[in-house]
Amino acid sequence: MKVNKILIVLGEPQSTFSEILLKYFTSKEFSKNKKKIILIGSKILFQKQMRKLKFNFKLKTINHLKEATFKELNILNVNYNNKKIFSKISSDSKKYISNCFKTALDLIKNNKKILLINGPVSKKYFLNKKYLGVTEYISKKTKSKNQVMLIYNDRLSVSPVTTHLPLKYVAKNITKQKIINNIKQIKKFYYNFINKKPKIAILGLNPHCETIDKFSEEQKIIIPAIKYLKKINFKVEGPFSADTFFLKKNIDKYDVVVGMYHDQVLTPIKTLYNFNAINITLGLPFIRISPDHGPNNKMLGKNKSDPSSIFCAMRFIKKIRWNSYLKKA
Repeated sequence: MKVNKILIVLGEPQSTFSEILLKYFTSKEFSKNKKKIILIGSKILFQKQMRKLKFNFKLKTINHLKEATFKELNILNVNYNNKKIFSKISSDSKKYISNCFKTALDLIKNNKKILLINGPVSKKYFLNKKYLGVTEYISKKTKSKNQVMLIYNDRLSVSPVTTHLPLKYVAKNITKQKIINNIKQIKKFYYNFINKKPKIAILGLNPHCETIDKFSEEQKIIIPAIKYLKKINFKVEGPFSADTFFLKKNIDKYDVVVGMYHDQVLTPIKTLYNFNAINITLGLPFIRISPDHGPNNKMLGKNKSDPSSIFCAMRFIKKIRWNSYLKKA
Protein backbone atom coordinates (compact mmCIF):
# COMPACT_ATOMS: atom_id res chain seq x y z
CA MET A 1 0.00 0.00 0.00
CA LYS A 2 1.34 3.40 -0.96
CA VAL A 3 0.18 6.96 -0.40
CA ASN A 4 -2.89 7.72 -2.50
CA LYS A 5 -2.59 11.48 -2.94
CA ILE A 6 -0.13 14.20 -1.96
CA LEU A 7 -1.86 17.52 -1.34
CA ILE A 8 0.42 20.54 -1.69
CA VAL A 9 -0.86 23.76 -0.14
CA LEU A 10 0.97 26.52 -2.01
CA GLY A 11 1.19 28.71 1.10
CA GLU A 12 2.34 32.33 1.09
CA PRO A 13 1.90 33.73 -2.46
CA GLN A 14 4.93 36.00 -2.10
CA SER A 15 7.44 33.22 -1.42
CA THR A 16 9.96 31.14 -3.34
CA PHE A 17 7.90 27.96 -2.88
CA SER A 18 6.39 28.11 -6.38
CA GLU A 19 9.90 28.30 -7.86
CA ILE A 20 11.10 25.37 -5.75
CA LEU A 21 8.09 23.28 -6.77
CA LEU A 22 8.55 24.09 -10.46
CA LYS A 23 12.17 22.94 -10.28
CA TYR A 24 10.96 19.64 -8.86
CA PHE A 25 8.32 19.36 -11.59
CA THR A 26 11.05 19.46 -14.25
CA SER A 27 12.79 16.41 -12.72
CA LYS A 28 12.48 12.74 -13.66
CA GLU A 29 11.35 12.00 -10.12
CA PHE A 30 8.19 14.04 -10.61
CA SER A 31 6.97 11.96 -13.56
CA LYS A 32 6.46 8.99 -11.23
CA ASN A 33 4.37 11.04 -8.78
CA LYS A 34 2.43 13.20 -11.24
CA LYS A 35 -1.03 11.70 -10.70
CA LYS A 36 -0.60 11.65 -6.93
CA ILE A 37 0.22 15.36 -6.57
CA ILE A 38 -2.63 17.85 -6.22
CA LEU A 39 -1.82 21.53 -5.84
CA ILE A 40 -4.13 23.63 -3.69
CA GLY A 41 -4.05 27.34 -4.46
CA SER A 42 -4.78 29.98 -7.05
CA LYS A 43 -4.48 28.68 -10.62
CA ILE A 44 -4.18 32.20 -12.06
CA LEU A 45 -1.45 33.16 -9.59
CA PHE A 46 0.54 29.97 -10.22
CA GLN A 47 0.31 30.50 -13.99
CA LYS A 48 1.63 34.06 -13.61
CA GLN A 49 4.51 32.80 -11.47
CA MET A 50 5.36 30.14 -14.04
CA ARG A 51 5.52 32.68 -16.84
CA LYS A 52 7.68 35.03 -14.77
CA LEU A 53 10.11 32.22 -13.95
CA LYS A 54 10.01 30.90 -17.54
CA PHE A 55 8.51 27.49 -16.81
CA ASN A 56 5.83 25.95 -18.99
CA PHE A 57 3.39 23.42 -17.54
CA LYS A 58 -0.28 22.83 -18.30
CA LEU A 59 -2.55 23.11 -15.27
CA LYS A 60 -5.74 21.10 -15.03
CA THR A 61 -8.41 22.41 -12.65
CA ILE A 62 -10.08 19.55 -10.82
CA ASN A 63 -13.02 19.52 -8.41
CA HIS A 64 -12.50 16.02 -7.03
CA LEU A 65 -9.35 14.00 -6.32
CA LYS A 66 -10.51 11.24 -8.69
CA GLU A 67 -10.22 13.67 -11.62
CA ALA A 68 -6.41 13.88 -11.35
CA THR A 69 -4.50 12.76 -14.46
CA PHE A 70 -0.92 11.98 -15.49
CA LYS A 71 -0.97 14.39 -18.42
CA GLU A 72 -1.06 17.73 -16.59
CA LEU A 73 -0.40 19.39 -13.26
CA ASN A 74 -3.55 18.99 -11.19
CA ILE A 75 -4.82 21.92 -9.12
CA LEU A 76 -7.78 22.48 -6.81
CA ASN A 77 -8.36 26.18 -7.38
CA VAL A 78 -8.71 28.59 -4.47
CA ASN A 79 -9.56 32.12 -5.54
CA TYR A 80 -7.12 34.90 -4.75
CA ASN A 81 -7.56 38.45 -5.97
CA ASN A 82 -4.02 39.70 -6.38
CA LYS A 83 -2.60 42.11 -8.91
CA LYS A 84 1.12 41.73 -8.28
CA ILE A 85 3.33 38.68 -8.16
CA PHE A 86 6.61 38.46 -6.29
CA SER A 87 6.04 41.56 -4.19
CA LYS A 88 6.26 42.22 -0.44
CA ILE A 89 4.52 39.91 1.99
CA SER A 90 1.46 41.44 3.62
CA SER A 91 -1.72 40.47 5.44
CA ASP A 92 -3.62 40.51 2.11
CA SER A 93 -3.02 36.78 1.66
CA LYS A 94 -4.22 35.70 5.12
CA LYS A 95 -7.74 34.66 4.12
CA TYR A 96 -6.48 32.99 0.94
CA ILE A 97 -3.93 30.84 2.81
CA SER A 98 -6.55 29.95 5.42
CA ASN A 99 -8.91 28.79 2.65
CA CYS A 100 -6.15 26.68 1.11
CA PHE A 101 -5.51 24.91 4.42
CA LYS A 102 -9.24 24.42 4.99
CA THR A 103 -9.62 22.82 1.55
CA ALA A 104 -6.74 20.44 2.27
CA LEU A 105 -7.84 19.51 5.80
CA ASP A 106 -11.42 18.84 4.65
CA LEU A 107 -10.09 16.40 2.04
CA ILE A 108 -7.79 14.63 4.48
CA LYS A 109 -10.48 13.92 7.07
CA ASN A 110 -10.81 10.17 7.62
CA ASN A 111 -8.38 9.35 4.81
CA LYS A 112 -4.98 8.31 6.11
CA LYS A 113 -3.69 7.60 2.59
CA ILE A 114 -3.59 11.35 1.83
CA LEU A 115 -0.48 13.25 2.83
CA LEU A 116 -0.11 17.02 3.26
CA ILE A 117 2.81 19.19 2.19
CA ASN A 118 2.51 22.91 2.81
CA GLY A 119 4.56 25.79 1.53
CA PRO A 120 5.92 28.35 3.99
CA VAL A 121 3.78 31.11 5.47
CA SER A 122 4.55 34.39 7.17
CA LYS A 123 4.40 34.05 10.93
CA LYS A 124 3.98 37.81 11.22
CA TYR A 125 1.05 38.22 8.84
CA PHE A 126 -0.64 34.81 8.63
CA LEU A 127 -0.19 33.47 12.16
CA ASN A 128 -0.34 37.00 13.60
CA LYS A 129 0.94 35.98 17.07
CA LYS A 130 -2.06 33.66 17.51
CA TYR A 131 0.00 30.52 16.88
CA LEU A 132 3.70 29.84 17.42
CA GLY A 133 3.98 28.16 14.00
CA VAL A 134 2.19 26.10 11.36
CA THR A 135 2.71 23.03 13.58
CA GLU A 136 0.48 24.60 16.23
CA TYR A 137 -1.94 26.05 13.65
CA ILE A 138 -2.69 22.65 12.07
CA SER A 139 -2.81 20.95 15.48
CA LYS A 140 -5.49 23.41 16.57
CA LYS A 141 -7.49 22.98 13.36
CA THR A 142 -7.41 19.18 13.69
CA LYS A 143 -7.95 19.22 17.47
CA SER A 144 -4.70 17.33 17.94
CA LYS A 145 -2.67 17.34 21.14
CA ASN A 146 0.94 16.52 21.95
CA GLN A 147 2.25 17.58 18.53
CA VAL A 148 6.01 17.36 17.98
CA MET A 149 8.27 19.09 15.45
CA LEU A 150 10.78 16.73 13.86
CA ILE A 151 13.37 18.01 11.39
CA TYR A 152 14.13 14.82 9.52
CA ASN A 153 17.27 13.85 7.65
CA ASP A 154 18.34 10.31 6.73
CA ARG A 155 21.58 10.66 8.67
CA LEU A 156 20.45 12.71 11.66
CA SER A 157 17.15 14.24 12.75
CA VAL A 158 16.50 16.85 15.43
CA SER A 159 13.52 17.86 17.51
CA PRO A 160 13.05 20.86 19.85
CA VAL A 161 10.93 20.36 22.97
CA THR A 162 9.74 23.97 22.61
CA THR A 163 9.13 25.21 19.07
CA HIS A 164 8.91 28.86 17.91
CA LEU A 165 8.98 30.19 21.44
CA PRO A 166 10.92 33.33 22.42
CA LEU A 167 14.03 32.36 24.35
CA LYS A 168 12.95 34.15 27.53
CA TYR A 169 9.98 31.75 27.87
CA VAL A 170 11.83 28.50 27.15
CA ALA A 171 12.89 27.48 30.68
CA LYS A 172 9.37 27.91 32.07
CA ASN A 173 7.89 25.77 29.29
CA ILE A 174 10.16 22.75 29.64
CA THR A 175 8.60 19.94 31.66
CA LYS A 176 9.40 16.31 32.31
CA GLN A 177 6.15 15.28 30.60
CA LYS A 178 6.89 17.34 27.48
CA ILE A 179 10.25 15.67 27.07
CA ILE A 180 8.72 12.21 27.59
CA ASN A 181 5.92 12.95 25.09
CA ASN A 182 8.42 14.24 22.54
CA ILE A 183 10.53 11.08 22.77
CA LYS A 184 7.50 8.76 22.63
CA GLN A 185 6.21 10.43 19.47
CA ILE A 186 9.65 10.18 17.84
CA LYS A 187 10.01 6.50 18.70
CA LYS A 188 6.51 5.79 17.36
CA PHE A 189 7.29 7.60 14.11
CA TYR A 190 10.59 5.78 13.52
CA TYR A 191 9.07 2.40 14.35
CA ASN A 192 5.94 2.85 12.20
CA PHE A 193 7.53 4.45 9.16
CA ILE A 194 11.18 3.44 9.08
CA ASN A 195 11.08 0.12 10.97
CA LYS A 196 13.72 1.28 13.40
CA LYS A 197 14.07 1.83 17.13
CA PRO A 198 15.93 5.13 17.18
CA LYS A 199 18.87 5.95 19.40
CA ILE A 200 18.15 9.39 20.85
CA ALA A 201 20.47 11.96 22.42
CA ILE A 202 18.98 14.59 24.73
CA LEU A 203 20.67 17.96 25.20
CA GLY A 204 20.70 20.03 28.35
CA LEU A 205 19.36 23.57 28.55
CA ASN A 206 22.19 25.41 30.30
CA PRO A 207 25.78 25.96 29.11
CA HIS A 208 27.71 22.78 29.96
CA CYS A 209 24.49 21.52 31.61
CA GLU A 210 25.33 23.66 34.66
CA THR A 211 23.93 26.72 36.41
CA ILE A 212 24.76 28.97 39.36
CA ASP A 213 21.28 28.29 40.74
CA LYS A 214 20.80 25.72 43.49
CA PHE A 215 18.90 23.39 41.18
CA SER A 216 19.22 23.35 37.41
CA GLU A 217 16.65 22.36 34.77
CA GLU A 218 18.90 19.38 34.08
CA GLN A 219 18.57 18.17 37.68
CA LYS A 220 14.89 19.01 38.15
CA ILE A 221 13.44 18.08 34.75
CA ILE A 222 15.73 16.61 32.09
CA ILE A 223 17.55 13.91 34.07
CA PRO A 224 14.32 12.59 35.68
CA ALA A 225 12.75 12.37 32.19
CA ILE A 226 15.76 10.43 30.88
CA LYS A 227 15.68 8.05 33.87
CA TYR A 228 12.00 7.35 33.28
CA LEU A 229 12.51 6.70 29.56
CA LYS A 230 15.40 4.35 30.23
CA LYS A 231 13.26 2.49 32.74
CA ILE A 232 10.72 1.74 29.98
CA ASN A 233 13.52 0.60 27.63
CA PHE A 234 13.88 3.64 25.37
CA LYS A 235 17.31 4.11 23.76
CA VAL A 236 18.05 7.55 25.22
CA GLU A 237 21.21 9.16 26.58
CA GLY A 238 22.06 12.54 28.06
CA PRO A 239 21.88 15.27 29.00
CA PHE A 240 24.70 16.43 26.75
CA SER A 241 26.20 19.89 26.53
CA ALA A 242 25.04 21.44 23.24
CA ASP A 243 28.25 23.37 22.51
CA THR A 244 30.28 20.31 21.51
CA PHE A 245 27.63 17.69 20.88
CA PHE A 246 27.33 18.19 17.11
CA LEU A 247 30.92 17.12 16.46
CA LYS A 248 30.99 14.22 14.00
CA LYS A 249 32.30 11.71 16.54
CA ASN A 250 29.18 12.35 18.66
CA ILE A 251 26.38 12.61 16.12
CA ASP A 252 27.43 9.41 14.30
CA LYS A 253 26.21 7.46 17.34
CA TYR A 254 22.59 8.69 17.19
CA ASP A 255 19.52 8.86 14.95
CA VAL A 256 17.85 11.83 16.65
CA VAL A 257 18.93 14.73 18.84
CA VAL A 258 16.30 16.31 21.09
CA GLY A 259 17.04 19.85 22.22
CA MET A 260 15.24 22.17 24.57
CA TYR A 261 14.64 25.04 22.14
CA HIS A 262 14.42 25.80 18.42
CA ASP A 263 17.82 27.24 17.50
CA GLN A 264 19.70 24.84 19.78
CA VAL A 265 19.08 22.03 17.27
CA LEU A 266 17.95 23.71 14.03
CA THR A 267 21.06 25.87 13.66
CA PRO A 268 23.46 22.89 13.69
CA ILE A 269 21.36 20.65 11.44
CA LYS A 270 21.03 23.38 8.81
CA THR A 271 24.75 24.03 9.06
CA LEU A 272 25.45 20.33 8.56
CA TYR A 273 22.92 19.52 5.84
CA ASN A 274 21.77 22.87 4.38
CA PHE A 275 18.26 22.31 2.96
CA ASN A 276 18.49 18.51 2.86
CA ALA A 277 15.92 18.11 5.62
CA ILE A 278 12.16 18.28 6.05
CA ASN A 279 9.87 19.44 8.84
CA ILE A 280 7.44 16.68 9.89
CA THR A 281 4.68 17.25 12.42
CA LEU A 282 4.22 14.20 14.64
CA GLY A 283 1.03 13.60 16.60
CA LEU A 284 -1.46 14.51 13.85
CA PRO A 285 -4.05 12.06 12.43
CA PHE A 286 -2.18 12.25 9.09
CA ILE A 287 1.33 13.00 7.84
CA ARG A 288 2.18 16.68 7.39
CA ILE A 289 5.47 17.72 5.85
CA SER A 290 6.92 21.14 5.17
CA PRO A 291 10.16 21.89 3.30
CA ASP A 292 12.65 23.24 5.81
CA HIS A 293 12.74 26.89 4.72
CA GLY A 294 10.69 30.07 5.07
CA PRO A 295 9.12 32.35 2.41
CA ASN A 296 12.56 33.87 1.60
CA ASN A 297 11.03 37.08 0.28
CA LYS A 298 14.45 38.49 -0.69
CA MET A 299 14.93 35.81 -3.36
CA LEU A 300 11.54 36.25 -5.03
CA GLY A 301 11.51 35.94 -8.81
CA LYS A 302 15.28 35.40 -9.11
CA ASN A 303 15.09 31.69 -9.94
CA LYS A 304 18.07 30.97 -7.69
CA SER A 305 16.45 29.13 -4.77
CA ASP A 306 17.69 25.72 -3.66
CA PRO A 307 14.99 23.04 -4.19
CA SER A 308 16.74 20.34 -2.11
CA SER A 309 14.10 20.29 0.62
CA ILE A 310 11.17 19.41 -1.69
CA PHE A 311 13.24 16.61 -3.24
CA CYS A 312 14.02 15.42 0.28
CA ALA A 313 10.29 15.42 1.10
CA MET A 314 9.35 13.38 -1.96
CA ARG A 315 12.12 10.84 -1.40
CA PHE A 316 11.04 10.42 2.20
CA ILE A 317 7.45 9.74 1.08
CA LYS A 318 8.72 7.07 -1.29
CA LYS A 319 10.73 5.19 1.34
CA ILE A 320 8.32 5.06 4.29
CA ARG A 321 6.47 1.89 5.26
CA TRP A 322 2.82 2.69 4.53
CA ASN A 323 1.48 -0.77 5.27
CA SER A 324 2.81 -0.62 8.82
CA TYR A 325 1.47 2.91 9.34
CA LEU A 326 -2.05 2.12 8.11
CA LYS A 327 -2.30 -1.00 10.29
CA LYS A 328 -1.20 0.85 13.42
CA ALA A 329 -3.07 4.13 12.75
